[in-house]
Amino acid sequence: MPANAVTAAPIAPLRSPILLIPLAWFVPGAGHFLLGRKWRGLIVFATVLVTFLVGVAMRGPLFHPVDNGDVLSRLIQFGGYLGDLASGVFYFAATFMGYGPPDVAGYSPDYGSKFIVAAGLLNILAIVDAYEISTRQKD
Repeated sequence: MPANAVTAAPIAPLRSPILLIPLAWFVPGAGHFLLGRKWRGLIVFATVLVTFLVGVAMRGPLFHPVDNGDVLSRLIQFGGYLGDLASGVFYFAATFMGYGPPDVAGYSPDYGSKFIVAAGLLNILAIVDAYEISTRQKD
């Protein structure tokens, strides 16, 4: 082995992913905030909040898992439910306050439900980003 060879020591994560992931899921942007990236955390929080509120303003219904129907319908309902649930505290606040618009046909509620799911999917992307930063896979 040459004398100038450098041995690579394992790099410890910035924060524990065990704490970071659930907190980043429950409060969007909290993972970035814990990592010291306050502006990025604020942007994630604001983006998820505004997307969720646009969906609620459009009277988008929340998805609920169902047991009846064909497999594709159940899969769509369950995927939408996971997307709604991924928005964390906003989903729980809306259900706690009794948010449940009537299921009516129309383009506005349909797009509203997609905005609510998109808020959760944006939060999932932010969780993955915070995880990669915490494990030093990304700057």
